[in-house]
Amino acid sequence: MARKLPDPETALIVDTTVDGRGVARPPGKAVFIHGALTGETVRFQRRKKRRSYDEADLLEILTSAPERVEPGCAVFGICGGCSLQHLASARQLDMKQGVLLDNLQRIGHVEPAEILAPISGPAWGYRRKARLAAKYVTKKGRVLVGFRERNKPYVTDMARCETLHPALGDRLVELAALIESLSIRDRVPQIEAAVGDNGVAMVFRVLDPPNQADCAALARFGETYGIGIYLQSKGPDSIEPLPGVAAPEPLHYRIPGFDISIAFTVTDFVQVNGEVNGKMIRRALELLAPDRSSRVLDLYSGLGNFSLPIATRAGEVVGIELAADMVERAGRNAARNHIANVSFRQADLSVPAAAEASEWRGFDLVMLDPPRTGAMEMMEVLGQIGAQRILYVSCHPGTLARDAGHLVDTLGYTLVAAGVMDMFPQTSHVESMALFRRA
Repeated sequence: MARKLPDPETALIVDTTVDGRGVARPPGKAVFIHGALTGETVRFQRRKKRRSYDEADLLEILTSAPERVEPGCAVFGICGGCSLQHLASARQLDMKQGVLLDNLQRIGHVEPAEILAPISGPAWGYRRKARLAAKYVTKKGRVLVGFRERNKPYVTDMARCETLHPALGDRLVELAALIESLSIRDRVPQIEAAVGDNGVAMVFRVLDPPNQADCAALARFGETYGIGIYLQSKGPDSIEPLPGVAAPEPLHYRIPGFDISIAFTVTDFVQVNGEVNGKMIRRALELLAPDRSSRVLDLYSGLGNFSLPIATRAGEVVGIELAADMVERAGRNAARNHIANVSFRQADLSVPAAAEASEWRGFDLVMLDPPRTGAMEMMEVLGQIGAQRILYVSCHPGTLARDAGHLVDTLGYTLVAAGVMDMFPQTSHVESMALFRRA
């Protein structure tokens, strides 16, 4: 017997979360309503009870907020890729800036002396990297390619994606038809895709080996749309070009204003929003302010996205990265750009050794761009290095705030400036940058 749903209710939305849920506070528990915005009066239906709040579905907007806009995607609300398409872009930025400042104050107990103006770029068609799910759905009799549905494991039935670069977002139907034509159509669960300035590449995860006809179909698809095709049968080390087909040209992207080109593979981490990445790098140089006397340590340096532009201004740059293959490719990027005053080393920054900490002393500027977990393991090392300025780029405001509190309260730094970067418009991701100066 189906569970009876509670009766619909009406309430005023008093706040909006960064993941696009409106907050109502009727008598009793707070209710989080997907798709509602601050200031709106809505009808909703509770669908899930939790200890301190309930979750609800939006049934009707009785009074609309002035910031509400028409979503740009036909499957918004179903697809889990975006959560803020119903909110005007300027308001999205305000909200993300507010989340950053709230986290700094509430978690880190710090406030920046200066709030940096948000960095933004294109709101649509910006995403140059994606991992797409693929699934042959027996009931539909066809393959679906796209992102997962919101809060569900199913692949969204979508014809296009508006936030993906058009070279990816406009190809979902063709990708689905390609996989559907293969003998292993139900054994291709994922496609990893990337767009460079010089082309597109895709890695098809194959749980069974494709036959000769399958490989021919994949090759024709790549030739038709100018896409380099790779297969992945197991882990990342198993990625290889199609059998009998020449390896595609490596992807690369340019950093505007620096005449620097970064080569990368489909599975490498790169910033997904090219325009915002360029603006972020320019601001990083302005805040860090290296000159030819500067020795700069770039922690979590990856392919050299920050290291190489910094090296055009600094005397010496040393990049530290965990993955040995990334260290190797970063070195090749330095060579291809004829930048000789930068070097890259491999080290696990989650467990920095005392010897490494001693070796890193003497750097007067530190740049770090850690993963979502933050850089707490590096705090003791940063204290020993004693750099005059630390520039922290973050993809999680909570861990940035935690680390900021330690830098200020324990290590004696001042939080000079902080602000957000809209690397992922239409989504709940909050990317930010903070500058610390030794007191």
